[in-house]
Amino acid sequence: MTRRKPLLTLWQLLSMNFGFFGIQYSFGLQQANMSPIYKFLGADEASLPLLWLAGPVTGLLVQPVVGAMSDRTDSRWGRRTPYFLIGALVCSLGLLLMPFSPTLWFAAGLLWILDAANNVTMEPYRAYVSDRLERVQQPSGFLIQSAFTGLAQTLAYLTPSLLVWWGLDRDATLDSGIPHATVTAFMIGAVVSIASVLWSVRSTPELPLSEAERAALRALPRGLRATFGEIVAAVREMPQAMRRLWWMKFFQWYGMLCYWIYIVPSLALSMFGSGEAGSSGLREAGLLNGQIGGFYNFVAFLAAFALIPFSRRHGPARVHAACLVLAGLGMLALPGIQSKALLFLPMVGIGLAWASIMGNPYIMLADSIPKERVGVYMGLFNTFIVLPMIVQMLTLPLYYKSLLGSDPRQVIQLAGVLLIVAAGFALRLHAPRSQESRHASV
Repeated sequence: MTRRKPLLTLWQLLSMNFGFFGIQYSFGLQQANMSPIYKFLGADEASLPLLWLAGPVTGLLVQPVVGAMSDRTDSRWGRRTPYFLIGALVCSLGLLLMPFSPTLWFAAGLLWILDAANNVTMEPYRAYVSDRLERVQQPSGFLIQSAFTGLAQTLAYLTPSLLVWWGLDRDATLDSGIPHATVTAFMIGAVVSIASVLWSVRSTPELPLSEAERAALRALPRGLRATFGEIVAAVREMPQAMRRLWWMKFFQWYGMLCYWIYIVPSLALSMFGSGEAGSSGLREAGLLNGQIGGFYNFVAFLAAFALIPFSRRHGPARVHAACLVLAGLGMLALPGIQSKALLFLPMVGIGLAWASIMGNPYIMLADSIPKERVGVYMGLFNTFIVLPMIVQMLTLPLYYKSLLGSDPRQVIQLAGVLLIVAAGFALRLHAPRSQESRHASV
């Protein structure tokens, strides 16, 4: 596409990315609550990574396929919009049902559906930024998505605690043991998911394709075979700059998943001395994780805007490496902290890293991929997230008892080491100054 795209105001950039708020509110609810839900339904800690497999596996299968399909879609609603709407609707239904799961297998199965729906929505949203914005505004577009990630997950993490502060009984539970505060948070998430996507679709529609662009799309082969053929071709012809991001992403996402899965059991032991299913310590740790998780996501919300000029001046790779080191040091310190107030200090580093994770790698990627394959390459880039997660889920149970002593606090420290290793790989990606100068803000 060679046509000049209209530059958007800050308000328009915010509106077009508001749907990302709903997607990430859903992910935030999962990150904060799925391990406690699984434990309330009878899961043991060693099996928790396997129960989280839904997200990575559905991402691995869904996002490249949806990306390739959306690249070739030509409908009256646009190329990406049908995927936004279908994914958001199914996601909302999944959120409504999740806290009422009667058994462990039901919750695990529903998570597969919920994550598949989120992935159907999220990948085209990444491609939408490249479609809609001129290159000069793409860094701002991706970092605003990062900001909405921080804001949405702040609210998702804090919602159960806010409901308790507003008078909801903290000890009231369903027969399954799942707290009423968690149930209400998921119901709120169901509304937010679909409403935010509808706002973006109505306020900032996709740019219409020219007749020449439509003709080119219609000339492409259709069907499942053509879709998979396009994915295979894209893998074979993957730009070298994209391949170089792999090891950074591997250690980064292996570490982040260790943190998300084991932070509640870790807090239950370090802060309350008990992590047994049904214990008050586990419930209190869940609420505390909501508070510190909300804080680090609010830091991410603020930091995402601050990172725009820093990434432009110093390069996204250097800024990303610095943020990962700060998060790694914070995770190493977390299990030794027994003061609630001091827990918020390492959350600053984790928040900076989360803002950078959701923005800077996409800035590094955007200039290296051909415009006619934005969707499929954004989907394939997601495999750089989900493959490390799958590896983590399959390998960590093998050494959780033997090497980590069945202690979730040691998993959190392992996560810190892995993020520092990822920072080292990020520094190897630092671009020459001439390339950095191309990144601009609003």
